[in-house]
Amino acid sequence: MKKNKRKKISLTAYLMVLPMAVLFFLFHTTPFLQGIFYSFTNWQGFGEWSFVGIRNYAHLFTDPSIIDAYAFTFKFAIAATILVNVLSLLLALGLNAKIKFRSFLKATYFLPYMLSTLIIGFIFNFIFSNIIPSIGSHIGIKALSISILGTEHAWIGILIVTVWQSLAFNTLIYLSGLQTIDNGIYEAADIDGASGWMRFWKLTFPLLAPFFTINMVLSVKNFLMVFDQIMAMTGGGPGNATTSISVLIYSKGFNGGQFAIQSANSVLLFVIVVIISLFQLRVLEKRESNL
Repeated sequence: MKKNKRKKISLTAYLMVLPMAVLFFLFHTTPFLQGIFYSFTNWQGFGEWSFVGIRNYAHLFTDPSIIDAYAFTFKFAIAATILVNVLSLLLALGLNAKIKFRSFLKATYFLPYMLSTLIIGFIFNFIFSNIIPSIGSHIGIKALSISILGTEHAWIGILIVTVWQSLAFNTLIYLSGLQTIDNGIYEAADIDGASGWMRFWKLTFPLLAPFFTINMVLSVKNFLMVFDQIMAMTGGGPGNATTSISVLIYSKGFNGGQFAIQSANSVLLFVIVVIISLFQLRVLEKRESNL
């Protein structure tokens, strides 16, 4: 027998991949490695520096502003993840049904995802600060007469905007999952007399498990790093009420002279995101295998 010759990869493939690999290394991997390096120094972003060991990492657990930022970020991420996945699943189920103007509705729901997050943030900042208070004053509702972004509940306004924009991507993933399910399964369930809820809980949701896993992992990862919406709407205020980890890293790292400390904070955030993502994948994939 002739030995199977290994198939040679075309030189064109290498020429296509190599430039992107180089750019990725220069503009992503290199800054990340530099951040890890500076997290063990006392560098302020300029001038001289020296090694300080793990002092910056120890500081992270004693700084109240950093602890508050982590508490807010986790609260926001949990609330946003739950709302986005519940609402996007409901939207996907509706858009997958035989309804009129389905294509138009799909395009309408996906439109917010195509817009810049900063633009959307500035628009809703104007809505919450001017339009809604004006309407509230005219109709005599005191709660609506002031901007929610200037109160202790400012995070709810940011949450509403974040959920609204994030629905599109998650809905698209769930919708693609629903379209892979064979209608014959539902026909068999109808013959057996299964109710709408039983069809969803026993058939639809288990078959959507891989897509649910993708959405959960991506949602938690994205919301733990929330930045644009906060910067456009509150800048982290009022006070530090809406300061997320990413906002804190930016504000104190570049404007507060804590470049090295916030580099350590960035590394810690990266580790936390990786650990949570791996934990989610392990738990959800185990759940998939048990369905």
